[in-house]
Amino acid sequence: MQLIRKYNTAAPRYTSYPTVPYWDESSFNTDTWKQALLQSFRATNDTEGISIYIHLPYCEQLCTYCGCNKHITVNHGVEAPYIDSLLKEWSLYLELFKKRPRIREIHLGGGTPTFFSPENLHQLLSGIYMQADLLPDATLSFEGHPNNTTTAHMLTLYNLGFRRMSLGIQDFDPQVQDIINRIQPYETVERVTAAAREIGYTSINYDLVYGLPLQTITSVKDTISKVMQLRPDRISFYSYAHVPWVKGVGQRRYAEEDLPKDEEKRALYELGKTMFAESGYTEIGMDHFALPHDSLYHACKQGSLHRNFMGYTDHHTSLMIGLGASSIGDSWYAYAQNEKKITTWQQLVNSGQFPVVRGHILDTEDLLLRRHIHALMCGLDTRWTPDDNIDSVMEESLQRLTELEKDGLVDIQYGSVTVTEKGRPFIRNICMAFDARLWRKLPHSQLFSNAI
Repeated sequence: MQLIRKYNTAAPRYTSYPTVPYWDESSFNTDTWKQALLQSFRATNDTEGISIYIHLPYCEQLCTYCGCNKHITVNHGVEAPYIDSLLKEWSLYLELFKKRPRIREIHLGGGTPTFFSPENLHQLLSGIYMQADLLPDATLSFEGHPNNTTTAHMLTLYNLGFRRMSLGIQDFDPQVQDIINRIQPYETVERVTAAAREIGYTSINYDLVYGLPLQTITSVKDTISKVMQLRPDRISFYSYAHVPWVKGVGQRRYAEEDLPKDEEKRALYELGKTMFAESGYTEIGMDHFALPHDSLYHACKQGSLHRNFMGYTDHHTSLMIGLGASSIGDSWYAYAQNEKKITTWQQLVNSGQFPVVRGHILDTEDLLLRRHIHALMCGLDTRWTPDDNIDSVMEESLQRLTELEKDGLVDIQYGSVTVTEKGRPFIRNICMAFDARLWRKLPHSQLFSNAI
């Protein structure tokens, strides 16, 4: 418990390095982004293929816990114009590449992708496939809200090659659902899950969140017991990120006193971890659990687990294109984020401009530290050889790990750092030791959610 108090500090989740608040935008512009895209595309399209993240930002109501970029509306007239703009943005990348992309992975995220009608999702994906080659082992996944994910949605996407679905469950307790404004009965989730399996989906993920307002050991135990009855192939068990200074009115619906704190919050995670293990799930990286038949489990065991802005994936792709308002792309050598405001994003795309408004070009040091952080996040271990140049930035990182080693969280040997079983809950703190940009410019206010 003393370690929880000690290390429950603000820390990034490290879907990238450098993290977004530490991007150096002074050397970034649309031309440098295009150069980085071409560098990666020419080097990896024929071998790895590319990944595409498509941001579909609309939701019909506000879930107060949510930290995503979203737009609340019940006007479904926004769907068609948004789809048209997405396909125009895709055409900008096609014009740049001048060669058919080979697609390894597509993920539809939100917002609520199933806000869009099956017909509009079909138009979007057919338009993307028309000028690209979908690899035979491509991984296609979408996020769905149980309340509006219909059989028609699932059939349409299945016929387009989708085999993975992620449902936002969060919690089954009625009081918790009420305060986070996410009412979805167990029976609804059960019905959608059964329909997906009957259609042929091979990997169903449930998103659960611990640390939500009004959660207790008893309520979380009941939620997980219900989840175990439905037995999803994967589970994402996320720590609630309370950042009202960023997310505003939604997260101010409840008070700090409503939230489980420190040891109480960690106990919720340990309860979940124990119950998952007892039901045959294996912990994967950070916050994720999978059954032995799932590809995420196999990627973890084979050492091929990958992490990017989409989270953990079982395919490594150096190039990830982000389509849609606020999407982030990653060429491995550079990051770029699209304009967040939907109307402005559409204006840029419709006028034939890449809608990126900020980004970062990775330098040699960034690439070195990214490699080590990525290895720790995916494999809980990072290594280097005597031939590697261990410069001052690595020495500083190892010095920052000394205290964590004393606490038994890491094992440092000549040429390696390994996270111990005791250290797994503190992986964000461990990776932070390698975050040179953060340590050179410590924030004056809290930029990230707490690690625990």
